[in-house]
Amino acid sequence: MALNIEPLVETILKEIGEDPAREGLKRTPARVARALEEMTSGYRADIDAIFNGAFFTVPYREMVVVKDIAFHSMCEHHMLPFTGKVHVAYIPDHTIVGLSKIPRLVDAFSRRLQIQERLTIQIAETLERKLKPKGVGVIIEARHMCMTMRGAKNETSLAVTSSLLGCFGTDPKVRQEFLALAGRRGS
Repeated sequence: MALNIEPLVETILKEIGEDPAREGLKRTPARVARALEEMTSGYRADIDAIFNGAFFTVPYREMVVVKDIAFHSMCEHHMLPFTGKVHVAYIPDHTIVGLSKIPRLVDAFSRRLQIQERLTIQIAETLERKLKPKGVGVIIEARHMCMTMRGAKNETSLAVTSSLLGCFGTDPKVRQEFLALAGRRGS
């Protein structure tokens, strides 16, 4: 699906005082269109196809953790990138999912205009709905360019969000184990 935004990018270039006809910018509108198409491909992602039936009945009842999942997204307020790591855990209730499906789920939701809080919830609630586990935990740590390049201009801030569903939210021992395995200190 090709986005029809090249004329709009050309207009933006003119509005900021650039010459879209100069050598370095001649193909920029097409590049921006292709980049935005890729960076927003999550709108066209089929979540069921991501899982591709990779659910398995296994008598495993301990925590499954996939941590340090790198992601890139764009904030919906300024359309600037935010990037970081996602830590995901769940405790199965007889059903597990192929481990590669978790980073793919993160990628699908992060390739949309987002806010970190919604991204955290979407990942957790989707895993809860698809797996019906005893609990799900998601932690996202990210740096936001809208805070480093503009506004506060703070280079060192790290935003951390969490969603703790089921036993992750009700059982302090499960919460502590998840925080320890994800490399976060808990209280």
